[in-house]
Amino acid sequence: MQATRERVLAALDEGPVTGPDLADRLDVSRSAVWKHVEALREAGFGIDSTDDGYVLSSVPEFGGPAVEYGLDAPFEVEYHDSIPSTNARGRELATAGESDVVVLADEQTGGRGRLDREWDSPSGGVWLSLVLRPDLPPTQIPVYTLAAAVSVATAAREAGVDATIKWPNDVLVETAAGDRKLCGILTEMEGEADRVSWVVVGIGVNVNVASEELPPEGTSVQEQVGAVDRRAFTQRLLETFDDLRADPHGVLDEWRAYAGTLGKQVRVETPGGAVEGEAVDVEFPGTLLVETEDGIVRVTAGDCEHLRPA
Repeated sequence: MQATRERVLAALDEGPVTGPDLADRLDVSRSAVWKHVEALREAGFGIDSTDDGYVLSSVPEFGGPAVEYGLDAPFEVEYHDSIPSTNARGRELATAGESDVVVLADEQTGGRGRLDREWDSPSGGVWLSLVLRPDLPPTQIPVYTLAAAVSVATAAREAGVDATIKWPNDVLVETAAGDRKLCGILTEMEGEADRVSWVVVGIGVNVNVASEELPPEGTSVQEQVGAVDRRAFTQRLLETFDDLRADPHGVLDEWRAYAGTLGKQVRVETPGGAVEGEAVDVEFPGTLLVETEDGIVRVTAGDCEHLRPA
């Protein structure tokens, strides 16, 4: 959001404020104040003109300015009603030198997950990509994927959904029909052997998505507990991620708290073959430790399956 408009909203938060007072506070003309107020109204903010001055009466349900308003994290939000892929747009912004930008959309028309799998992204979900430039070596970037999963699980639980994480980053909900997927995460990066140029963390959450729009293996927040405030959900996700990225080594404790994989019998399909045993722990930056008949095997990447008890 434009900086002066943020200051207008901050002033309105304090109560009614007149045009001349706003002009003095912001050191702009009264005409400029009127233009900023009109721009905020066009963005969906309810700003009433009363005898006491301007009053903020409502905030948009969703969108870039709505998410930025009151967001306690240093992200700029680029919003799209519809976009083929937030990650593709994120890569464009990253290549252009941008950082700490969130590409947010109401729907995606060409969403993709890991291994180029199709990801349905209808209106009502939270589809976003974070454009980042972390001061980390490439080998440590997997911790950002874990942080994204923790951020989604945190927001989901606060919305009333008992979400868990399947290693490394699938956010699931246990139902009578088995585990159902609430979220998909895709992390992409560019860099050299010892430094990262940029990272794009794509997060797609089925928030207010109706049951009939979900794939058979999916679920949504709405399906579990009813429709929720997408703006608040998105803000909580972004604020949690921002806190976690400040302490990468602390991410694992948070991940363990939500883990549905630890203590389970698993089979992980890796490039070197299947690894089967009990998932006992994770190591930084996200390595899964599996206790097999031949001892502990460390798995850095692969498709994890929870096995049913014998």
